[in-house]
Amino acid sequence: MPRVKRGTHRRASRKKTLALAKGFFLTKSKLHRAAQEAVEKSLKYGYVGRKLKKRDFRALWIQRIGAACRAAEISYSKFMSGLKKAGVELNRKILADMAMNDAPAFGALVNQAKAALASGEGKQ
Repeated sequence: MPRVKRGTHRRASRKKTLALAKGFFLTKSKLHRAAQEAVEKSLKYGYVGRKLKKRDFRALWIQRIGAACRAAEISYSKFMSGLKKAGVELNRKILADMAMNDAPAFGALVNQAKAALASGEGKQ
């Protein structure tokens, strides 16, 4: 097997790790081994955090829609069921934005959902 010395590649790899660890506390930003462990952990947290962010925002949107629905005297689940039966295909992000910033339009959607629930017809 040929001998591999890894001169410039090793230096570049370590510089890259230390650059990612910039701002970390004490040796985690200075020494390669400590920095490598800290960077690996931080990248893992970042990956998990991107998934949790989606979950957290969906929960926030549902809370906002639910609060606006309670003010309009309809439950969240009946509102969403009524929208589905009425054939309205708006996602929760848009509905939450309408609930906060455009009350008349959200009220119209509530009336539409109530009408669809009362008639009992439409798409399933």
